[in-house]
Amino acid sequence: MSGFWSGLYTASVWVIPVLLAITLHEAAHGYVALKLGDDTALSAGRVTFNPLKHIDRFGTILLPALLLLVKSPFLFGYAKPVPVNFSRLNNPRRDMVWVAAAGPATNLILATVSALLLHLVDLLPRTAALWFDDNLSNSVLINVLLAIFNMLPLPPLDGGRVAVGLLPDALAFPLARLERWGLFIIIGALFLLPWLGGRLGVNLEIFPWLIGAPVNYLIHLIATLTGHG
Repeated sequence: MSGFWSGLYTASVWVIPVLLAITLHEAAHGYVALKLGDDTALSAGRVTFNPLKHIDRFGTILLPALLLLVKSPFLFGYAKPVPVNFSRLNNPRRDMVWVAAAGPATNLILATVSALLLHLVDLLPRTAALWFDDNLSNSVLINVLLAIFNMLPLPPLDGGRVAVGLLPDALAFPLARLERWGLFIIIGALFLLPWLGGRLGVNLEIFPWLIGAPVNYLIHLIATLTGHG
């Protein structure tokens, strides 16, 4: 396979599962918000399976590409946040938890469905089987990674909003105030800590161990539950 076709093949088996994972993750937030009383996402056209409505040019395209170029041990990206007016939810504090959890839950469902569909790959012609096998295997990895990463308890990640909804006020309010800085904290941890660790001769790359173990555990669990274990 020539370099061009090899690159095209590699792109196809990663881009498709990434777009599906991000699109359904974001659409799930908007759908659950709509069911719980807030139609802000619907009005903004975000309760849709159209990936173009959810892609953020920097977070979805440029940032992952930059991490690949610098050979980062951990890939990170994000989509445009779905607009939710929490004050319009039927029960804002409680329903915020359901809206936030909907995205990661959808990713875990997608990972499980992808693992189940892998059983059908052997029924396909050899060339098609290889392509579908790579797509579905990558879908399991991407969706589990996206679910685990988003459940880190730091706003504006979904896990941060779940934590704000569940914690007592004395802990929830200070955590909620971190939302405006959350993305900067994440990017700093991705870039600045490894750079500082390299200067000091210390490994300060926290994301591989913070996320790696839960991701490996969940992939193993899904593989076992779907008959691949």
